[in-house]
Amino acid sequence: MHRRTFLASLAGFVIAGPAAAQMKHDMGGMSGHGNQTLPTAGTNPVLPEGLPLRELPRLSNQSSVPDLFKAKLAAEPGFVRFADGLDTPVLLYNGTNPVIEATEGDTVEIDFENRIPGEPTTIHWHGMPVPADQDGNPMDPVASGGERLYAFDLPEGSAASYWFHPHPHGLTAEQVYRGLAGIFLVKPKNDPIPPEYGDTVLMLTDLRIAPDGTMPENTMADLMNGRVGDHVLVNGQKNPAMAVALGEKRRLRLYNATNARFLRLRFENADMTVIGTDGGLIEAPVTVNELLLTPAERVELIVSFNKPGAARLTTLDYERGWMGPGKPNEAGLTLLTVNVSDEAMAAVPPLPATLRSIESLGAPAITRRFVLTESMGGMDDGSMSMSSGNMEMKFLINGASFDMNRINEVSKVGQVELWEIVNEADMDHPFHVHGTQFQILEHQKDGTVSAPLYRAWKDTVNVAAGETVRIVLRQDLAGPRMYHCHILEHEQLGMMGTIDIQA
Repeated sequence: MHRRTFLASLAGFVIAGPAAAQMKHDMGGMSGHGNQTLPTAGTNPVLPEGLPLRELPRLSNQSSVPDLFKAKLAAEPGFVRFADGLDTPVLLYNGTNPVIEATEGDTVEIDFENRIPGEPTTIHWHGMPVPADQDGNPMDPVASGGERLYAFDLPEGSAASYWFHPHPHGLTAEQVYRGLAGIFLVKPKNDPIPPEYGDTVLMLTDLRIAPDGTMPENTMADLMNGRVGDHVLVNGQKNPAMAVALGEKRRLRLYNATNARFLRLRFENADMTVIGTDGGLIEAPVTVNELLLTPAERVELIVSFNKPGAARLTTLDYERGWMGPGKPNEAGLTLLTVNVSDEAMAAVPPLPATLRSIESLGAPAITRRFVLTESMGGMDDGSMSMSSGNMEMKFLINGASFDMNRINEVSKVGQVELWEIVNEADMDHPFHVHGTQFQILEHQKDGTVSAPLYRAWKDTVNVAAGETVRIVLRQDLAGPRMYHCHILEHEQLGMMGTIDIQA
């Protein structure tokens, strides 16, 4: 549907399906998150800036057995003081946003408990090569008050910057923006990056809070565009500060854990080198001036601080498509300030010229085509449903809205496939595939075909409006796997499907 027609139809906008239940739930208050009230009049809360960057807490390993990581994890309500004098109701894992750190080759056992009153949830191990029945997909919910064991092995070669978040049908977006997210860091047995560079996790989230400290519920604009908060936080802080010596190099892992914010980033007064993406290290370091990190993507950087003074991680403008009024100002935000001293540090080891080898997956046995569209109508074909005087909004893949009881595609274990993701919608959609990592072959838009700057393992790729992205992948574990837009509100409005991988 063309943007003019789409926007002209908004006066009759309604939501159907699971998203309708969520919308009713949001407007009527939320059991389990305290008594929610409408925001009161007053000044928007001011978040403190410039505090020392805090590390996210590590989840401690309760196992004494070698090569076994075992821990307990609970999703539960809590409070965070983002602004002075205001306690904001949130959802957290063990009262925080923890980091699970394990090593490739380890076995992982997580005893999980859902303490969210009145809501099911799951843990989706985003990007990780785990069995389908351990992947926390929407068909496998953990009821409120329920428990389950997530258990899986981390194969050799799986070292990467993963993360985890809930994936319950119809509630994913809300549970994530209220705070449920954590980091899963899988370390290699032999890391080529010098340990002198450190290893700093930067989890990027965004926050919207009302004058009374509560989180406002999703609006119509949020459901159309995805929720974009008023404040971008790094490890839960606004523009925190780091101190480094002149000439220091830092390994930074950036995670876009927002629902829908596109982050076009640059480091002022410092040099950025990409060394890894979603699925781990790339083959060789690549120097960049800026990068785009879309929802759910990760990047590993080596940042060289060769000039004294303040080095700032800032945002640039990015046009990803916006429906209706209220387009946020994406440019000019300072996310992190690094204060570089005048005193030079001792010489550090150089970054290796080669980091790893990434083999081609080979010739695909089959090609699949996934077309992303928007629909303002009552039918999956995009036609208008005027019987009630209203229209229904959906985000679709191949003309269909997600049905939890439907298998959209069938594949085979070990089969190499070429996927063409075609975006015929009016905005960008970051496309995520569960259960595996893929390689991007090319982008095509307006007749121009371009290859990526480097070969990498990815689980999420941005597909710009009017663009076709071709990826090659192979699923090595049997079972149903999801593929969907990682603007979480779009996922809930239908832009998701299921592929069954058969042995």
